[in-house]
Formats: sequence, C-alpha cells, structure tokens
Amino acid sequence: MRVLVIGSGGQLGSCVVDVLERNHSLAILGIDYPEIDITDSVSTELVFGGFDPDYVINCAAYTAVDAAETDEDAAMMVNGLGPRTVADECRKAGAWLVHVSTDYVFDGTATAPYAEDAPPSPASAYGRTKLAGEVAVRELLPDMHYLVRTAWLYGQQGSNFVKTMLRLEKERDTVSVVTDQLGQPTYALDVAEHIGLLFERHPAPGTYHCTNTGEVSWHGFAREIFRLAGADPDRVLPTTSAEFERPAPRPAYSVLGHDRWVEQGLPVMRPWLEALEAAFADGITAD
Repeated sequence: MRVLVIGSGGQLGSCVVDVLERNHSLAILGIDYPEIDITDSVSTELVFGGFDPDYVINCAAYTAVDAAETDEDAAMMVNGLGPRTVADECRKAGAWLVHVSTDYVFDGTATAPYAEDAPPSPASAYGRTKLAGEVAVRELLPDMHYLVRTAWLYGQQGSNFVKTMLRLEKERDTVSVVTDQLGQPTYALDVAEHIGLLFERHPAPGTYHCTNTGEVSWHGFAREIFRLAGADPDRVLPTTSAEFERPAPRPAYSVLGHDRWVEQGLPVMRPWLEALEAAFADGITAD
C-alpha cells in the first residue's frame, strides 16, 4: 500500500510519518510545501502522478487562527480550496483520503461533548475555512474519506501550548492562563496512532474525533505542565477570556465525543493527563 502524507514537516504530519513507517508493508512518501502546493492543481497532480497513492493523509493547514480574521481569503485557499484539490486528485486516483480538521468547526456553546454528527457552526474565520474543507472532502469522496477532527494539539515538533508553558516557566515568576475555556489537550503521537488504526482496521468512512479523553481548562492544563516540569503549579494564575482578548473568538467548550470509534469496535484515545505524562516521558521540551 502506498501512502502520501501531505504536511509531513508539521507537528502532526511528522508523527504520522513516524508511526506509519513502523509498518513495513507501507510505502510512505512524506511531502510538504513547497514540494507540493495543495492550492495549485498542477502541483498536486504532479505529486499524485509521480507516486500513485492508495491513501492520502492531508495534515496541511493554515493554522494562524488570529491572522485568519483579517486574511480569511488566504486561510480559505489552504483550508478550503486545498482539501478540495487534494480530494479531487484522490477521486481521480481511486485513493482514500484522511483529512485532518478541528474543533473550531463548532462554536463552543455546547454543554456536553460534540458528537461526530453534530451540526457545525463555526464562530471564527479559521473555523469557517476548515468547515469548507470538510464539505469539499465529503462532496468529492463520499465513500472514501475519513475526516479526523482534533483539538488542543501538542507534540514534540513545532510550536504548541505545552512548549510555550515550558518556556514561560523559565522566563517568568508567574503566568496567567484562562479558566473559562474547556477542552481536551491532545498528544499528536496519539492522533497519529489512531490514524494508523484507520489503515489497519478500515472502519466505515466518515467523521472520527481524535482527541484524548476527559476535559480540562487551559489553566488546569498549564498547572499540570508546570507540575510535570518540576515547577510549582501555583505559579499559574487564573484569568478569564474577557481579560485576555484575542482577534479570533475561542470556543468556550471544545470537548469532542468519540462515539464513532466505539460504534466501529475501535478503542478511544487515552485520557489527556496520561498522554501528557507520556509526552514528558518522551522528552518534550521548550526547544
């Protein structure tokens, strides 16, 4: 089986390549911009023609959430047009597509975990562009796609909240973190391993939420990061979203449900704190 991983240099894409390379029956090609430009049909077609994939995993995305508020067109090119271009090439090649999306397709007003089939209602430009990508994938590959939504992602590569907190722990006496946004910190390695399960078990196509289980506020998450780093968690001070305004609205409740995995007889991901402890055991640092 031949697997093309787009966005292989990123936080999740690099993990996906590492996990899939352990399976020696797979031929893996990891590729990133500028070797492929998913907003350009010619660039994408050349890569597909040269590799002839059976599966494609699209981890490429415009992830500058705040910048998207003032440059939604640029975000839409990567998050909306890009997935459409990739899905169209998959359709022509007869390849399955695993497309990575986000909790931002929901507005965060729920009080219980969002089911995989809950109606999307994005409240930000970033969320709107990611939803456009989801719509394109479903339209072009109705029976040959896995839509993988994740949230609060961190890993050994790239920039993320864990690394930021580890850096600030060294630089500041205290750090203020919001208490009124709840979600699921999610280890990129765990997402990659569950994407691997999709290959191994080949469940029904559709949407799967790939987040570590449980829920916590950003403040509670930061306290555990400090604790695991050997620092005093009380140095993490509480604040609110109103006191820490940002251009793009953040969902107040970003907890995703995992019923689809259970329905397909597959395991859900481990609890978020267990995953965070594993990330520290794996040697995560501020870089």
